Amino acid sequence: MNAVEKTLDDARSPANGGGKALRHVAIIMDGNGRWAKARGLERKDGHREGVAAARRAVEAARDFGVEYLTLYSFSTENWRRPAGEVRDLMGLLKEFIVEDLPRLKEENVRIRIIGDKENLTADVKALVRRAEKETRDNTAHTLQIAFNYGGRDEIVRAARTAAQAIARGDISAKDLNESVFGAFLDTGDGPDPDLVIRTSGEKRTSNFLNWQAAYAEYVFLDVLWPDFNAAVFGEAIAEFNARERRYGGVGGA
Repeated sequence: MNAVEKTLDDARSPANGGGKALRHVAIIMDGNGRWAKARGLERKDGHREGVAAARRAVEAARDFGVEYLTLYSFSTENWRRPAGEVRDLMGLLKEFIVEDLPRLKEENVRIRIIGDKENLTADVKALVRRAEKETRDNTAHTLQIAFNYGGRDEIVRAARTAAQAIARGDISAKDLNESVFGAFLDTGDGPDPDLVIRTSGEKRTSNFLNWQAAYAEYVFLDVLWPDFNAAVFGEAIAEFNARERRYGGVGGA
């Protein structure tokens, strides 16, 4: 059994101490710009290579038996970038959906876009609705793309929706607990991430899944995102499997 095969086998086993298999991996895809700069290329070239890395991550997640994969592709803060770069990123999202939707449908993958969809352009909104509608009944894996997403923004939107539900009488304020509130989040019907990976050597959470990742394990990698592949993914999962998840309790050792 080679290293990749062993990682595949380990990834399908329960994590140490947690008693549950690795179900949900979330990734902060960072380093496209630095990857391009190191090669004398434009930032848009780095972003395009980043899309190729995202495809590899989706394939690897499937091979590792990960049910949910969430990719952080465009944050609410990314609007501050130059207008040309924002257009490139929007274009790459559209290209990804158009080119990959048929294959993902065939592979029984459900696509969800999490984040504030109201500020997206009409054509992007239409593609998002199409991707979600055409894959909503798929059951093999779920690919969540965090686009125009911010963790604080998501919590504020969820709080607003919960307040409206209370005002309508759908729920009472005394019944609002963590479980009920969590259902108002963009990811309300799915599991919280077990593992959050960040590439490029940075060690920040960057406003990503602030609520959901409360008990996630974080693995920070020096690899720039365009160089991400199944072997790197496997290394992160191997580190996850070597940890003991106590959820605030006492470890077994």
